[in-house]
Amino acid sequence: MAKSGRCKEALPLLKKSTAHVSSKELMRDVDFAGVRCAMFADQPDTAIDFLRALNREFPRDPDVLYLSVHTYSDLSTRASAQLANAAPTSYQAQELNAETLEIQGKWDEAAAIYRLILKQNPSLPGIHYRLGRVLVSKPEFGPAAAEEAKAEFEQELQIDPRNAGAEYVLGEMAKQNQQWDDAIRHFSRAASLDPGFGDAFVGWGGSLVSLKKFSDAVPPLETAVKLESGNPAAHYLLAIAYARTGRKEDGDRQFAIQQKLTQKGAAGEAPTESQQKPN
Repeated sequence: MAKSGRCKEALPLLKKSTAHVSSKELMRDVDFAGVRCAMFADQPDTAIDFLRALNREFPRDPDVLYLSVHTYSDLSTRASAQLANAAPTSYQAQELNAETLEIQGKWDEAAAIYRLILKQNPSLPGIHYRLGRVLVSKPEFGPAAAEEAKAEFEQELQIDPRNAGAEYVLGEMAKQNQQWDDAIRHFSRAASLDPGFGDAFVGWGGSLVSLKKFSDAVPPLETAVKLESGNPAAHYLLAIAYARTGRKEDGDRQFAIQQKLTQKGAAGEAPTESQQKPN
């Protein structure tokens, strides 16, 4: 029935079949048909149930992953259309439009929408952060835009003190200006708010290395390499911290990992001066 397009008739039978089919191959066919028929019948919850079963039983199957991408993409498109139809003037619909403009690189148009949202909802969490992110993403980003972006991130933290992303970007901005104490404060705050935020630990440890506080840099950098084992910069910074605190063997080990990752990522390019082995 499903293969012949009789989805409304097939769907109840497909649901019942999932509890009785013992053959994995047949179960795979049932779940595939279930996803497609549920989407055709506008039953997204049912489609997701079938899709979860497929991903649980066949997690690395290319066909399953391909189906997952398209199913979730279709669901996202449908939800966007429903939001636009149900509440076209809501801040949620405006925010979605701004996010789309961001993806397209239309920074000024996105910023204008975020400013409009803030004019209507000045204490709405997340919008100052998004506006700040747009400002730092613009190609003509300069000192004036940097100050404006910094103000947006700081306003975001007044509204939502637990926004790890805002803390992190403020840390990056401080680091670029070599304001190491401010960078350490923001990076460490981001890391404490989100213990899985690997880049925050890299920034934190790297700023401590820049201040030659090598012993203090070791703990955050050890966490960084655990969270981001494929990040050459994290291993390089930890190698420096180890070497400067007398842990030569540990430093050599981290440097070797960094070299291997760098060579793999750069397709054999010669290491730059910043990638040379630390003393």
